[in-house]
Amino acid sequence: MKKNTLITLLIVLAAGFMMQTNAQAPYKHGFGVTLGTTQALSYKTFPCNHFAIQFDVGTKYCYVYGSHLWSVELAPNFMYEGRLSGDLFGFVGAGGSIGYTWNNYFGYFNEYGQQWSRHNAKGGLNGIFGLEYLIDSYLALQFDFRPGYRCIFNFDGLTDHTFDWGLNFGVRYTF
Repeated sequence: MKKNTLITLLIVLAAGFMMQTNAQAPYKHGFGVTLGTTQALSYKTFPCNHFAIQFDVGTKYCYVYGSHLWSVELAPNFMYEGRLSGDLFGFVGAGGSIGYTWNNYFGYFNEYGQQWSRHNAKGGLNGIFGLEYLIDSYLALQFDFRPGYRCIFNFDGLTDHTFDWGLNFGVRYTF
């Protein structure tokens, strides 16, 4: 319980620190790639000074309970972003994901001797926080952590739900 309280306190302090900043958005639009737990095309925009919306469309990998889970998903994230120092920005926010997933259960085979797999729908909610560094005025590097909660569905209903996370690095062309 103390660990959750400490994490919550750190997030609140980081958000409060970023609210004290008065700088404008680092750029208006950015397009690039996200690599790590998520491999995706990424688009980020600032509709107003500190509010950013980021869309990732791609694949995600996770290893859970002896199965290798892959998904193709759309993941929008809504963030508050502020200048920490010079060209270094910090952000905190939340988002979600929706997509199609399949998992391979190694060691399990169907009646034809093929490896058994399941195909399902996926939905989830996540937090997002991290750092973004602006190089010159046209290239941004982003490092983020996305803890969250994932639910897997099939025609029978909910089949799996668990803690999910992502650790990612992004490169984005800004304009």
